[in-house]
Amino acid sequence: MKHDRVLTITSLLSIVLTSFHLADDVVRGFEPGGFKNIYAILIVFVWLYGTVALAGRRSGYIVMVLGGLLGSLVPLVHMRGAGLVGGRIANTSGLFFWVWTLLALGVTSLFSLILSVRGLWSLRRPSPPKS
Repeated sequence: MKHDRVLTITSLLSIVLTSFHLADDVVRGFEPGGFKNIYAILIVFVWLYGTVALAGRRSGYIVMVLGGLLGSLVPLVHMRGAGLVGGRIANTSGLFFWVWTLLALGVTSLFSLILSVRGLWSLRRPSPPKS
């Protein structure tokens, strides 16, 4: 399978997992459900646009690098302090899904990050031949 196709699939999967995770955070009361979420919507929109409309272009790879980096950091942010299953999340319903989306988001985002860096690397300009 071509690397660009795998990159598109993993990036789209990361976007879906990000939206699941954000929705779960809002439902649990960790994030406000108000207008503040417009920033998350805009970030996910740009990430989706870069993945679908700008696929194979330098700008698309850059957007996917940033999206992969952000998605990879989400589990790390939640692992700080009380950890994934401590603090306010402990003993709540749906804990398995919440943790699973975090772990899957971290894996797919990191994979997307690596593939998009590889795609950017393949677009570099060859150096002119020495005379």
